[in-house]
Amino acid sequence: MAAPFEITDVIGTPCLNASVSELLKFLEASKSDLLTVDFTNVHITAARYLEPEFKRLTDQYDYFVPDSQVLKWAVNLCGGKMNERVYGPEFLAYCIRHSRADTKHYLLGGNQKCLDKLIENIERSPGEYNICGSRNGYFKDEDGEDIISDIKKSDPDFIWIGLGTPKQQKWIIENAPKFKKGVFLAVGFAFDVNAGTKKDAPVILQKLGLTWFYRLICEPRRLWWRYLKYNSVFIYALMKQIVKNVLNKR
Repeated sequence: MAAPFEITDVIGTPCLNASVSELLKFLEASKSDLLTVDFTNVHITAARYLEPEFKRLTDQYDYFVPDSQVLKWAVNLCGGKMNERVYGPEFLAYCIRHSRADTKHYLLGGNQKCLDKLIENIERSPGEYNICGSRNGYFKDEDGEDIISDIKKSDPDFIWIGLGTPKQQKWIIENAPKFKKGVFLAVGFAFDVNAGTKKDAPVILQKLGLTWFYRLICEPRRLWWRYLKYNSVFIYALMKQIVKNVLNKR
């Protein structure tokens, strides 16, 4: 099913211009189809711009949803009309709590402690929901068929994948075609945030587009090179695109 939303190109990534409620409504209507959805941030868009192999892989996705404040701003700078950020961690919680009662969800990702805590937190929240199955993200290649079999047996509508970039993108592209239906969503950090095993940035920093800075402070050794490299590439490529757009209008 084609999404009834405007799509805006940001440095080579076609970003979906949708609100949280609009996206949920569309995905609910599409769950009998087979869809792949990436919750996309600056890192992913910059990696697609910089790394041809990663772009070839992720070009197979059906939709890219901007889930960072900075990327939402970029969409609007490039001619889009996006009023609301669709943040992966918030959308996971919103979708599970507000989707139809008969909609089934499967969770794949995180370590077992994170996964158990995530499910526990979901079960304590109000509303009707159906977590039909789960599996932690620490598995070997030889476990692949067992995981596919378990997901098929659970027959979920939404399959949430939190394996981190680029592992989750690769897993979805390689395995989604083995299914006849289901919405596969790459949400990464959403498992940790909703489980409470990692702290999300304060709301004020999120609104200022500084979620990346907060995460850098929390995990400097792991993230400093990623942010230095990909944030720089993103700014360069975005400025280049904006200048080109301005010149083309003259």
